[in-house]
Amino acid sequence: MLKIAFSPIYKYSLPPKHRFPMEKYELLPEQLLYEGTITEDSFFHPTPLDEPTILLTHEQAYWDRLKNQTLSKKEIREIGFPMSKNLVERGRHIANGTVECAKYAQQYGVAMNIAGGTHHSYTYKGSGFCVLNDIGIAANYFLKENLAQKILVVDLDVHQGDGTAQIFLKEDRVFTFSMHGAKNFPLRKQPSNLDIGLPDKTEDAFYLKTLRETLPMLLDKVQPDLIFYLSGVDIIASDKLGRLSVSIQGCKERDRIVLQACKNHEIPIAVSMGGGYSEKLAHIIEAHANTYRVAQEIFF
Repeated sequence: MLKIAFSPIYKYSLPPKHRFPMEKYELLPEQLLYEGTITEDSFFHPTPLDEPTILLTHEQAYWDRLKNQTLSKKEIREIGFPMSKNLVERGRHIANGTVECAKYAQQYGVAMNIAGGTHHSYTYKGSGFCVLNDIGIAANYFLKENLAQKILVVDLDVHQGDGTAQIFLKEDRVFTFSMHGAKNFPLRKQPSNLDIGLPDKTEDAFYLKTLRETLPMLLDKVQPDLIFYLSGVDIIASDKLGRLSVSIQGCKERDRIVLQACKNHEIPIAVSMGGGYSEKLAHIIEAHANTYRVAQEIFF
């Protein structure tokens, strides 16, 4: 059974100017249920992540400023959301969702988090709408608990995974791969183990060719026993922030390449949703729903 992390707190209500596209966290589960891709039994509801697990990744001083709501105005501006205790709680639920997804992935082959992909959060700060780094936290937890020996992060969000790269800069057991828009946010990128910066207006053929040439090489080189996949749909042409020109079908084929490779190599894969900022919410939902449809098709 496809297991999916979802909590009501994912639908955290923001002021109107920040609300879009947060609606996707409510509409995506409804769409997947309506079309029969999943059932209610697919969902599990993560509890807030405990503090010791957060501190495997994030510095104590940063965590203290978050939980005590004492971030500076500059730090809050860099995160981009109005700060509140509810926002921090939301981050704790999301991060634990990715931890639990990885456990389910080891049982079923794949598991997915309706939210997550908060890859701009560093050890010591938040950034780019990211408070806690869910993939960073989950990977460090699995290493500490000896549940994985070698981890590959496949980050295909349109924005470089700078926070994740910074977290694992000196950790040889985690290989970070980010394929993103070269001229997109963040302006100052951190060095991943492998970065592929794509030119503006990149279309399906070049995008998919690059991924098909790169991913098998990485699987052979890294030999991971667990993969975290950030499946952001901000690569599609209609995305307001993406600057690439991949079609929704091309984005679906991207997911198929990654998920099929994991299935073929029997590598558990935990999927976090990442970004999606198209003008039409329907485009965001369709592109995200495709990831679940392909996972259901390939694994179940």
